[in-house]
Amino acid sequence: QVQLVESGGGLVQAGGSLRLSCAAAGSIFSINRMGWYRQAPGKQRQLVAEMPSSGITNYADSVKGRFTISRDNSKNTVYLQMNSLKPEDTGVYYCKLTNIRSALYQSYWGQGTQVTVSS
Repeated sequence: QVQLVESGGGLVQAGGSLRLSCAAAGSIFSINRMGWYRQAPGKQRQLVAEMPSSGITNYADSVKGRFTISRDNSKNTVYLQMNSLKPEDTGVYYCKLTNIRSALYQSYWGQGTQVTVSS
């Protein structure tokens, strides 16, 4: 099992910045992906950014150039630096970790943290 604890959400004005953190604990494989998804009211959960334990990061087009994902593997923590925030970035942000071993993929979700961007 893996536990994910997110922090850093809040209320910010458009143009402002926030930094989200997600700390993972438990059975974490050496090969994994950690990332952030968001769910706006009435909409499906969508990928914001994802970063493998090694390899290329992946961003949603809507956040490219504004958001930066990073991770500290020694702390099993992933971060999301969000700059130039827009009202459409509002939503619940969820951390996700996917353990990968051969053909086995195990995914875990955090409880979510609210981000609200006022215009």
